[in-house]
Amino acid sequence: MADNGDVQTAVERLAAALNLSVLIEDRHQRPIWWSTRGPVDKTRMSTILDRHVDPQAAEVVRRFQLDQVAHPVRTPAMPDRGMWARWCVPARHEGHLTGYLWVLDPDATVTEDDLDPLIECADLAASVLATRVSFADDLRRRRDELIDILLDRADVSTASELARLEHLPHDVEIQVDAQHRAGGWLLPGGMSARPVTRLRRAATSGSPLPLVELRLAVARARATLTAVAAGAQLDPVSWDQLGAWRLIVDAPDSLRPVDLHPGVEAILAQPRDELLVTARAVLDYGGDVSAAADELHVHRTTLYYRLDRIEELTGVNLRLGPDRTHLQLALWLDAYRRASARTEPPRLV
Repeated sequence: MADNGDVQTAVERLAAALNLSVLIEDRHQRPIWWSTRGPVDKTRMSTILDRHVDPQAAEVVRRFQLDQVAHPVRTPAMPDRGMWARWCVPARHEGHLTGYLWVLDPDATVTEDDLDPLIECADLAASVLATRVSFADDLRRRRDELIDILLDRADVSTASELARLEHLPHDVEIQVDAQHRAGGWLLPGGMSARPVTRLRRAATSGSPLPLVELRLAVARARATLTAVAAGAQLDPVSWDQLGAWRLIVDAPDSLRPVDLHPGVEAILAQPRDELLVTARAVLDYGGDVSAAADELHVHRTTLYYRLDRIEELTGVNLRLGPDRTHLQLALWLDAYRRASARTEPPRLV
């Protein structure tokens, strides 16, 4: 069975026979094997030095549908992309694309009659790349299985196996982001978990947690997003920025908004939500009527009328009343419970 060394030897022999530079990439256009003969174009130099293909150059694969063909294709020179003319031979194993063999050929040295050695080298690379893909798929499946276990429960042995599988320290910490980030582990709901290997950064789940606490990190991230949906103003959107909202997130199911202040029922019972919106704005602005009026885009006279009506219903003066905090927390709790019912985030454990 061929291995990496066999392919590298074949690439070097092909480059020597053609006196041209040869490169083999995997299906994601990551350079795997190459041999350089003489000068190369800007794109090839960048690919080798940076170990990845410039997006503008990578677009050539889509432009010429190189991922769809099964035969060698000669692409023209594209000076605007820093690319000379070259041959591309898709590397396929049992019909499946595994990579690409590229030969820089600015002077049209290689003809249709010279393609057999290129195809043979591409076939050899395809067999090795197929083994890599199969191994990578097995690793990915096992990683996903371990992540699923940790999302269900905190299991030390599972966390240890996942760390070994990913070549991470046994005491690695993780953070969870609301959106998938490159290099992260994709999680349900479009979130991603990222191992903390360098400097800590702001994340939806807050400060790093041990890998074994992945479930808790996800729960914190979802709770943070639910708080934002309920009206929490967080900058950045992170568990660490929740402040008093932590009281709402951690409130037991037995605690009802009306238990914090009975006036919440009267506000929620109104057929229109203008009093609810007004109460939230004024309370969240600390009783600043001017700021609340600007936020609501209403005249201050209108706002004062609403404040009087809220005081009639609840007995709370939103500007000066001693019960303002109780009513504010009651409204927060109600908003959080409603947002939670829409998103159904898991309870923290």
